[in-house]
Amino acid sequence: MTSQTRPPPKTSEAERQENARKKRLAERLRANLQKRKAQSRARRAGEADERPDGLLQEDDGDADK
Repeated sequence: MTSQTRPPPKTSEAERQENARKKRLAERLRANLQKRKAQSRARRAGEADERPDGLLQEDDGDADK
């Protein structure tokens, strides 16, 4: 027999939406875990948390004063 690649089985719209939802949730879970690990490391080292997400500080132009 020869090995042939088969196209993925056709899924319904509901299955595609469910798979997309699971993928989004997994990505958010990984991001949250990375954030928590960074916070934990910063606390152990006694340094401030590095938070790339969240609210941004307003830049009023006098940061060097």
